[in-house]
Amino acid sequence: MAQPTITLWNGRTLPRIGIGTWAAGGAVYWGGSPTIYGEVDDARSEAALRMAHEMGCRVFDTAPAYGAGNAELILGRALRGKHDAVIVTKVGYFGDPVTRRSAPEDASPAAIRTTVEGSLRRLERDQLDIVLLHINEHPVEAASEVFDTLAALRSEGKIGGFGWSTDHPERLARHAGRAGFVAVENDYNVFTPARELMAIAEREGLVSLSRLPLAMGLLTGKYRPGQAIRSDDVRGSDEDWLTFFRHGVPNPDYLAQLDAIRDLLQTGGRTLAQGALGWILAAAPIALPVPGFTTPEQVTDNLGALDKGPLPAAVMAEIEAVIATR
Repeated sequence: MAQPTITLWNGRTLPRIGIGTWAAGGAVYWGGSPTIYGEVDDARSEAALRMAHEMGCRVFDTAPAYGAGNAELILGRALRGKHDAVIVTKVGYFGDPVTRRSAPEDASPAAIRTTVEGSLRRLERDQLDIVLLHINEHPVEAASEVFDTLAALRSEGKIGGFGWSTDHPERLARHAGRAGFVAVENDYNVFTPARELMAIAEREGLVSLSRLPLAMGLLTGKYRPGQAIRSDDVRGSDEDWLTFFRHGVPNPDYLAQLDAIRDLLQTGGRTLAQGALGWILAAAPIALPVPGFTTPEQVTDNLGALDKGPLPAAVMAEIEAVIATR
């Protein structure tokens, strides 16, 4: 079976699973408290990213907010000299990789230019392939100035294309038709099919980078009902935007859904993670999942979904029927 691929706006055809670096970036202070996403080691993360490239991965998702810039530093070292890699980064949030403190959001033209220059340095690049507005709920009118600035940076050759990391269809629809607007990053997995937003992205010819493709790890099957998550882990916090984890434990509703479709996701000898990624590959041809990692084994498992391919149509229909009854 040939591995599933996707063709980008610039004509390049690449394997249809990338790698995300939120977790790999390590601890960052938002306000007064540190937040991590599992235990990480910079040297191990850097080696895992090099391994991912050797395995054929070509899309790498990062942001100045991940580890307050540390994720970009790691990725820059890992991909040094690997000019065939496509790097997606963001503007709107940024921080100091030395202090690991994140600054308040700022999407002003001056802040965007400062952030892009910082990303170019940390990533050791002359051009950033894709730059996304990272503020999910940025006011739709104010976003015009953001994309004007990104369009100017594109004309200057500092970025190749731009887009928005948002889950709001009306925001995407308002700006997706602009020249140079090539991608959206949105929550997308078997629990959150985002049908309206995905329809807009497909209509506009965008690449949809699938954020949280494994539901923050819930779809790997390693969490049990009532299992306490450490308080400094982002999943152990009580942020309003969290859905897959609530009040410091896995969301029991999603655990029940996973139990109901577990065997279907494991069709053909897939691991649960590979089945969850296979669901995305089957559900939308424009979707390019970017699962995160904290260990090399997770990278190997996730990229192994390329060899397994999309879930079969009959299995997809069964999963939809099961989810619809819950």
